[in-house]
Amino acid sequence: MSRSKLAKATITPGEPAAIYCRISHTRDEDQTGVDRQERICREIAERLQLRVESTHVYVDNNRSAWQRNRKRPGWEEMLKAMGEGEIRHVIVYHPDRLMRQPKDLEELLSIADDKRILLHGEANRRDLSDPDDRFILRIEVAHACRSSDDTSRRLKEALKDHAREGRPHVGNRPYGYTRDGRAIVEEEAEIVREVYRRFLDGESPNHIAQDLAARGIPTSKGKTWNPENVRHLLSSHFVAGLRFHLGEEVAVGTWPAIIDRGQWDEVQRLKEYRAQQHRDTKKRPLRNYILRGVVTCACGARMSGSNSVRYPYYRCTRADNTDQEKCNRSVSAVPLEAFVRDVAIKVLTQLDTSGYEPATTTRPEADTIADEKDRTKLRELKEMWLSDDDFTTADFKAMRAPIIKRMKERQRKTVKRPIAVLEGIAGPEAQVNWERLEEVEDHARMNAIYRFLFAAVIVRPPTRKGRGFDTDRVDIEPNPLDY
Repeated sequence: MSRSKLAKATITPGEPAAIYCRISHTRDEDQTGVDRQERICREIAERLQLRVESTHVYVDNNRSAWQRNRKRPGWEEMLKAMGEGEIRHVIVYHPDRLMRQPKDLEELLSIADDKRILLHGEANRRDLSDPDDRFILRIEVAHACRSSDDTSRRLKEALKDHAREGRPHVGNRPYGYTRDGRAIVEEEAEIVREVYRRFLDGESPNHIAQDLAARGIPTSKGKTWNPENVRHLLSSHFVAGLRFHLGEEVAVGTWPAIIDRGQWDEVQRLKEYRAQQHRDTKKRPLRNYILRGVVTCACGARMSGSNSVRYPYYRCTRADNTDQEKCNRSVSAVPLEAFVRDVAIKVLTQLDTSGYEPATTTRPEADTIADEKDRTKLRELKEMWLSDDDFTTADFKAMRAPIIKRMKERQRKTVKRPIAVLEGIAGPEAQVNWERLEEVEDHARMNAIYRFLFAAVIVRPPTRKGRGFDTDRVDIEPNPLDY
């Protein structure tokens, strides 16, 4: 920029100026505090003989300028003051304190077009109405935005690695655990186990919350339990020792589990079943499709209950597809459910659950050792990727994938499904016990038993024509019962 152009932007002593300060949570290279930023800006104002009113000091503390949807009240108030002609100068420690998104700069320039605003920093000043200065500012902001994108990308990758290594990510103290999430608080852990057991036994989150509140048991924040707290606990990956990242299970946690994986899985299925029941009651008269989550089409897709109350049936979930994967297979619900019911009762009659040992959250020592070795390998891979330019990201991901898969398979092998769902049902009196469930319309319990006994009820194309239910088109795949 030429000196002649800078000379055009004259400064008259006593002109009104604004100071803008900001600091974010993120670890920027320059984390100059807000107080120090204001002090430096006031020194600049004094040197330039500019007047700064207390109402024209704008501060956005802990607000990142490069998060696109983050509100910045100080920034917005300053733009308003500029537009109304209250200030002609803006003093800032560095332009990246003021703006990191190109849209911020364009918003500033649109106001400065007819106000001849000057921007002052610790090392320079810019005339926002000067084409050359505007050009330089656009380059600086573009560079800052790119830097922010790079930082964001590195942070996201670091969080992924943190999750894949099974390390805990703790905000508020998880109920049942110490503040860092690495040790169990046994008194609270007993409540966690009680909540899961009672939910599987058929109690609602509302009833459980009311009871905990009546007993004076506080949450991890010291507050009274409510249904939402209970639902949150029932959905918690943390209590099952599972590490999720962006909704995807990525590792077994390095912290101790309170709830075994099988029980946790069963609770998630029961929650979904109850939620679907609730949705159904809003859409149409209630008809409980008790094979939901179990009945599967031979094409590989799930089958869901129809809207028909008079002639209920299960149909393939691909029936609404418009592509080549469309499948119109359906089966009458009443005879299918009767057939599966008879098979289930026969299996239950022969089952003896008396020698069953409850599932444990303690994993085999060999698996724990193998997991730690694999975590070490993941860390070594990451270090190689970061230090060796020839070690590409594709190579890193390809070498990491089998390790993560191996860890997940080890975890799945130790899963035991909760036998509690069969208590009071299995044995010689299974027929009578089942009829009792039907009398009280405990559809959720019956569905849970079906899911315990059967991996899938597969519906194939009809094998014959005519009346009567075609049992040959139904294959029932049992779950292993070596509990």
